[in-house]
Amino acid sequence: MYQPKLNPSDKTPKYKQIIQSVIADIERNVLKKNEQLPSISELSEEYYLARDTVEKAYRELKEKGYITSVQGKGYYVNSGESRKMRILLIFNKLSSYKKLIYYAFLKVLGDKASVDLQIHHYNARLFDEIIDKNMGKYNYYVVMPHFFPESEKGIAMKALEKIPADELVLLDKDLPDYKNECLTVYQDFERDVSEALESANDLLVKYQRIVLVFPSDGNYPAEIVRGVRYFCINFKKEFIIRENVDDEVLQTETAYLVVEEHDLAELVKKVRQSSYTLGKEIGIVSFNETTLKELLGITVITTDFETMGRTAAALLLDKKKIKVKNPFYMIRRETL
Repeated sequence: MYQPKLNPSDKTPKYKQIIQSVIADIERNVLKKNEQLPSISELSEEYYLARDTVEKAYRELKEKGYITSVQGKGYYVNSGESRKMRILLIFNKLSSYKKLIYYAFLKVLGDKASVDLQIHHYNARLFDEIIDKNMGKYNYYVVMPHFFPESEKGIAMKALEKIPADELVLLDKDLPDYKNECLTVYQDFERDVSEALESANDLLVKYQRIVLVFPSDGNYPAEIVRGVRYFCINFKKEFIIRENVDDEVLQTETAYLVVEEHDLAELVKKVRQSSYTLGKEIGIVSFNETTLKELLGITVITTDFETMGRTAAALLLDKKKIKVKNPFYMIRRETL
């Protein structure tokens, strides 16, 4: 017979845990219409709970319309076919790129789900608090697991492990250290970057050095650095890392890879004020596509953010637990 999931280490009152677990299982169709629930006595004995605790949970579930009671027989699921899934999105930050993912995700789900959004701001402790406050309230938890600094990685992983694997969706970044099987739609930053650069080697061949403008305080994946370095080693390019371009002295035969848009604007300004020609003596590649970069003719390497959101939503609706690598490519324009 069905048993709700109760977590002994969770500080949420046990009657609320029963309510949250039953609702989540009804909405996920684990509990089907007319299915019988354990009796108050059975549930009390199974979890060593007072009868009043179970009665309170069942009473509230009945008031909310999730279950019904039949005198002399017990409690039964009242509905489970028309309720929306409840999904909590936990993003690392809110940016124009994240908004593309968010709106694409919502569009595919349509009226089949209600979605809430919270931001962990690269803070593993805040992420842990978000999980604790919302555990059991949602059917699925869609997480962007970008956590910095590395010293907080253990906190983040323990927080993730509080989420049942069949309720977790990892988005944008894979976590090899997470051993459970869950739905994942991710970028392989190191491989994606190196392969995108290699695909444009016919344009990069005229540049002897690659300068990656990579702010150390920008919370960007370190795999990006490794991907650029790997390309430079393979194709015998000088590899340089800069924090910003404020004091940069331009040199011919140099291609810049720029992560932040502020540095992109400053670099374009510097080239235009110099005697060099953009796309010939100086090359520029920016991370992540935007409409403005398209209009300005800026070469970009980018993942497909809308596809990421659509894929995650479609696989979630299909209840798939697979890993999918999101498309990543270079868009060639005048600056290279």
